[in-house]
Amino acid sequence: MVTNTSGKKKTAVARATVREGEGRVRINSQPVELVEPEQARLKMLEPFRIAGEDLRDGVDIDIDVQGGGFSGQADATRTAIARGLVQHLGDAELRDAYMNFDRTLLVNDVRQSEPKKWGGPGARARYQKSYR
Repeated sequence: MVTNTSGKKKTAVARATVREGEGRVRINSQPVELVEPEQARLKMLEPFRIAGEDLRDGVDIDIDVQGGGFSGQADATRTAIARGLVQHLGDAELRDAYMNFDRTLLVNDVRQSEPKKWGGPGARARYQKSYR
């Protein structure tokens, strides 16, 4: 069975194809072990660390990722891999494990808290004005 999934982060889009195999993970037709920088590689392989490395031996994953920088691509790839594994295996426990670890593994949610600005106690609220 072949499963196609995708993941996004900012302007980076990753498309993953998951099929039965020997544990090969290729990103843009090159083995994941050759991806630089190392932080990005570790982020991409996070779904396997949570699920267990033995899960990797049963599947081959081909990922095509475009757009964004290396960090955005790593996050998009991570989401695509996690979604692909959950969908391919149909495992509810794996899905729950991913959700408990980090919701962004399965959900593309770009909302962030707005930074605080000067002139007030928060992002939008202003200090009260006194006339007397």
